[in-house]
Amino acid sequence: MRIAIIGAGSVGQTLAQGWSKAGHAVKLGVLNPKAEKYRSLPAAQLTTPAAAAADAEIIVLATPWPKTEAAIGGLGNLAGRIVVDCTNPLTSGPQGMGLEIGHDISGGEKVAQWAKGAAVFKTLNHIGAANMATAREFKVRPAMFVAGDDAAKKPAVLKLVGDLGFEAIDAGPLSNARLLEPLAMLWIDQALVRGRGPDFAFALVKRG
Repeated sequence: MRIAIIGAGSVGQTLAQGWSKAGHAVKLGVLNPKAEKYRSLPAAQLTTPAAAAADAEIIVLATPWPKTEAAIGGLGNLAGRIVVDCTNPLTSGPQGMGLEIGHDISGGEKVAQWAKGAAVFKTLNHIGAANMATAREFKVRPAMFVAGDDAAKKPAVLKLVGDLGFEAIDAGPLSNARLLEPLAMLWIDQALVRGRGPDFAFALVKRG
């Protein structure tokens, strides 16, 4: 599958590694592909966001939340395209980490407003980046929820998540991104505040 990952931070780079290993053709879209900070990445994967997205079957947003709207605006017409949103609308204040939005609308739903006509799916947002290419190393297969409205296109996204080694779980409509984005905050709090460290994931375990 041809995948365009918009953004080449820790999430974008790790997803590129994981999907490349699974046999997918990955392009990383960044504003300046020749920037010094990208010299360690495969040159063949680096291009501009618009070029990466042009012939991609799936477009993955791995951008910082404040830059996401502008990033989408630079991708052209996304009607009918599959867009996977890995972002989280996190903010920080006097009481620590919080959600910029979330009670009445989620970041995923905002992405759907910006990417008019696209089939938007929220996933790969509630785990640390380092675990995204190493899901198969966990003793219990880690869970990764996928929320989105397009039932016809959702199986392709579930498969893509499964290709990373996760148990890909249908989390219902895109509005349920309001549930998944706070789950990211729980992961971060456990990892960074409660001393658990980053080498853990959420899983579904059935009794019996």
